[in-house]
Amino acid sequence: MEISGIITALIVGVVIGVLGRLVLPGRQRIGVLLTIAVGVLAALVGTAVAAAVGVADTDGIDWIELAIQVGLAAAGVAAAERLKGRR
Repeated sequence: MEISGIITALIVGVVIGVLGRLVLPGRQRIGVLLTIAVGVLAALVGTAVAAAVGVADTDGIDWIELAIQVGLAAAGVAAAERLKGRR
């Protein structure tokens, strides 16, 4: 993997993670690095799910894939907040 691919994955992870946090009501008490990690993971898993369903490659913007990624990020942020809150 090239450095540009890593940078792109981080940028997409930040965007997906932030969108996932925006979808959830209230304040989430997790850090920026955890948000990025959840966003990167949600982007990767969301892309795999969209490919499995057959909606990963569409004409124009892949809105369904983006919705899957943001939904997974929201679930991941909520889970991370619950796990962090237990400590």
